[in-house]
Amino acid sequence: MDEKLILTEDDTCRAYVLPALQRAGWENAPHGIGGQHPITDGRIVLVGGKPRRGKRRRADYVLYLRRDFPIAVVEAKEVGLPAENGVQQAREYAEMLGLRFAYATNGRRIIEIDYTTGAELEISKYPSPEELWQRLNGEAKLPEPVAHCWLEPYNLISGKVPRYYQDIAIRRVVEAILRGQKRVLVTLATGTGKTCVAFQVCWKLWYSRWNRAGEHRRPKILFLADRNILVDDPKDKMFAPFADARHKITSADPSLARDMYFGIYQSLTNGGSDDLFRQYRPDFFDLIVIDECHRGSARDDSSWRKVLDYFAPAVHFGMTATPLRDESRDSYEYFGNPVYTYSLKQGIDDGFLAPYRVHRVITTADAAGWRPNKDELDRYGRPIPDDEYQTKDFERAVALRARTQAMAKHLTDFLKSTDRFAKTLVFCVDQEHAAEMREALVNLNSDLVRQYPNYVCRVTSDEGAIGLGHLSDFQDVDEPTPTILTTSQLLTTGVDAETVKNVVLARVVGSRAEFKQIIGRGTRLRVDYGKEFFNIIDFTGTATRHFADPEFDGEPARIEQVTIDAQGEVQIEQAIAEQEEAPEHDITVGPGTLDAEITGDPRNEPRKFYVDGGEVEVIGHLVYDLDADGKKLQVVRYTDYSARTVRSMYPTHGDLHAAWARPDTRADVLKELAERQINFEELASASGLSDADPFDLLCHLAWDAPLLTRRQRAEQARHEVPALFGQYGDTAREILDLLLERYVERGIIQFNHLSDLLKLHPFDRFGSPSEIASQHFGGVPAMREAVTRLQTALYP
Repeated sequence: MDEKLILTEDDTCRAYVLPALQRAGWENAPHGIGGQHPITDGRIVLVGGKPRRGKRRRADYVLYLRRDFPIAVVEAKEVGLPAENGVQQAREYAEMLGLRFAYATNGRRIIEIDYTTGAELEISKYPSPEELWQRLNGEAKLPEPVAHCWLEPYNLISGKVPRYYQDIAIRRVVEAILRGQKRVLVTLATGTGKTCVAFQVCWKLWYSRWNRAGEHRRPKILFLADRNILVDDPKDKMFAPFADARHKITSADPSLARDMYFGIYQSLTNGGSDDLFRQYRPDFFDLIVIDECHRGSARDDSSWRKVLDYFAPAVHFGMTATPLRDESRDSYEYFGNPVYTYSLKQGIDDGFLAPYRVHRVITTADAAGWRPNKDELDRYGRPIPDDEYQTKDFERAVALRARTQAMAKHLTDFLKSTDRFAKTLVFCVDQEHAAEMREALVNLNSDLVRQYPNYVCRVTSDEGAIGLGHLSDFQDVDEPTPTILTTSQLLTTGVDAETVKNVVLARVVGSRAEFKQIIGRGTRLRVDYGKEFFNIIDFTGTATRHFADPEFDGEPARIEQVTIDAQGEVQIEQAIAEQEEAPEHDITVGPGTLDAEITGDPRNEPRKFYVDGGEVEVIGHLVYDLDADGKKLQVVRYTDYSARTVRSMYPTHGDLHAAWARPDTRADVLKELAERQINFEELASASGLSDADPFDLLCHLAWDAPLLTRRQRAEQARHEVPALFGQYGDTAREILDLLLERYVERGIIQFNHLSDLLKLHPFDRFGSPSEIASQHFGGVPAMREAVTRLQTALYP
């Protein structure tokens, strides 16, 4: 028999591809072959409110020059197919993995794609590891004394193997440093592991004894940030393998005898000539890692810039989650273009970051603004200036207790309807607002607070060590409380809390960079904890505005807008056709008439007006979905979204019917609809048409076609059964009739799992699926053909 007819792709790999790679030397230490190499985890898609994993991407083989140093990808096709069939996939995987060599093969023929030369040629055998290294280093042009540093293995003591994009970032940063580049930048979305990248870069250079002077010593490295939590957490966790080489710089102990230093700008500078950093020589450090470098360290007028200028001889390696925008232009001008960028959208598409559902909640105060009554006094007896106060003014110029209470009530009810122990971060305007929000949430959840005193906690700078203790417990997956943390600025960045399921915006966030940092608190996945997506509960319009920005690189799975009254009850749930006007980016104190009222010593004079009375209500449930192309947010009902999606996939009723009528093509239709988040149970519930056939439901919504119930379709098909199935006996026709009845009860989808269906009552009384096929239909192929014809009869 022709081997082309019997060899599968796996057979081809075992019989031809792997032996050829072994003959080329790829299994001889220290080289290696990675089979079925995983690249992505598969995007998590919310279908009907439930998370589902998409398909993982895998390469057939990845060739390793050294452990942790991939150099080429091999894509195999079965021997009966042309080798050219694998070229596009080989290219795609090589570009994803940042590799310069790719191979497509059918076992007999090998096509090489060499990105160092741009050539694509058929070759007779795979090149050896030494040959590929010469080609790669010929392009990289690394000086011979330091080339080995590039190949230094990772430290994998923690068990965390870098993901493909982290691996690319590490290799490119080290390559740039070894080539002599003085300023290096990587842009990695929040939640994608910048600290892991920094650690492995530092480890490779430190362990291989790289330094600027080329001396036989380990390098001196400084890890810089602007908050204690951003240096303490990496120092104590990710960088633990550096052991006693670690040291945090303080005024009490500057120390000159360590290798891996950690410091915050504030402790290194005091504005005078006796700055702490001056205790180190300008050439003391070989490498400085600047975490969150977009937050001012690169600005010419920054007080922190003098630290970098002083240590100018060192290599400066910056990390940021912020793509190039006006607000981050200083970082890009200082460091240059990033050597690698991995966006939030890529992270979600690859399945490494959690997708999100956004709830837009509007109070009456935010929708229409708030105006004081004539001669109204605040809590301290001060007259409140007559003006229209908007979202950006609340808790900055005017504090409305009723608004905070309505927010807290709505959040409480949301948790009660989902999960009361879902870890939740509430971002407030300031520390005072965070305290008031905490108090409101405590009183609304007193039943849990009695049992768990720390169910709701405030974590701001005022809490100091106590707040950090609460944060540590919040991050611990084994600790149920604190469940809710209220904060203002402290937790916007650098807090690795994988279990966060709800991010609540109770303040306007005008900066896209800060918004992405805040959203990043929820993007980390923790599947074993049940965290596969998270909610953004937006009381200020911040999320709606940023997601509407065409430059924002990651759309939500859904945005829901809810309107609640003063008691936090949902008042309106229907869709609203137009997006509300986004609040202004300006988040200054408020109307100019207030400036004179709130000046003075803040310790003696309240800095805003406090309104304890009045009522605040809530007004709607708005759903923002992606359009059919998955690119633009539109404010629509779920039914409208589904109709538009169907029309984009199938221009006419006839096109959909042709694809739906046959089981084999219907499976593709169902898959495409699921990828676009169309779930028939949810759609039937939203439209109130639970008895409709899914096909008829889609046609009715998309083209206003007549609506048939499943019962009506089944009766039509029964008239066709005698003519279609006259060759079968009474028992076979009884089984087909029972299948029609199951269709009426459960719908067409169940036919996708026929063998499982036939094991259930009442079919089991006819025997096993194989017995049913052989005894009543003349075999499995004949039975499947009969069921296919039955389904076709349902959709004439």
